[in-house]
Amino acid sequence: MTVVKLNDGNRIPALGLGIWQIPADQTGRIVSLAIGMGYGLIDGAAIYGNEVGLGQGLRDAAVPREQVFVTTKIWNDRQGHDETLRAFDESVARLGLEPDLLLIHWPCPDKGLYLDTWRAMIRLREEGRVRSIGVSNFMGDHLERLIGDTGVTPVLNQIELHPGFQQVELRALHDRLGIATQCWTPLGKGQAFDAAPVQAIANRSGKTPAQVILRWHVQLGCSVIPRSTHEGRLAQNMDVFDFSLTEDEMAAMATLDNGTRLGPDPRVFS
Repeated sequence: MTVVKLNDGNRIPALGLGIWQIPADQTGRIVSLAIGMGYGLIDGAAIYGNEVGLGQGLRDAAVPREQVFVTTKIWNDRQGHDETLRAFDESVARLGLEPDLLLIHWPCPDKGLYLDTWRAMIRLREEGRVRSIGVSNFMGDHLERLIGDTGVTPVLNQIELHPGFQQVELRALHDRLGIATQCWTPLGKGQAFDAAPVQAIANRSGKTPAQVILRWHVQLGCSVIPRSTHEGRLAQNMDVFDFSLTEDEMAAMATLDNGTRLGPDPRVFS
């Protein structure tokens, strides 16, 4: 498994399982199954409503705790210094463990609280309650304010990124600031599956369009967290480390960027 180095010295797998929209009563089974297949990263969040299942799945998998990197997130209505500390304690209680990575789920700039939230997360890291801290859906100005006001750079920014929305400028800023890029909705709801560059690479490599796109993410240097509840697709998603895209194929993939965002706009979403 390829890993992505974080700016605090920790490492995160380049590919993991996202558990958004996995029903709570199925999450434990899916997480345990994925870990058994070799997944070493499980990406959760309080708002997903399935943190209990995430923790149970990890325990059912019966692997050493340090072999699985667990992420959870502070939701929008829990921002603020003291509220963040309370929300973290509640997530720990549901998970039955302390996560490896804690993220601010959205910047919610209209609330004006993400700096206070970040300061609480710095405290949690300093107390040894979480190994790494980062953000999700932050834009460049949000990142620069966070760093400028606290002096602490997030290890990672989890953002919408797929062939139709490649976030070239934000990825370049991440590289300059030393922030890892992690991608949600990495397959772009399948909108690029039939695109000529994807089909050509799939035909050449004998891989599926989904595998081609996941491999593209890995070669961009990102960490990627596709979601699936199907055993076969979970296995396929992991099977992207035995082939590579050529430079010409990566260039062809870059032509698919049309600036189409499929999720909310972080500047206004709260």
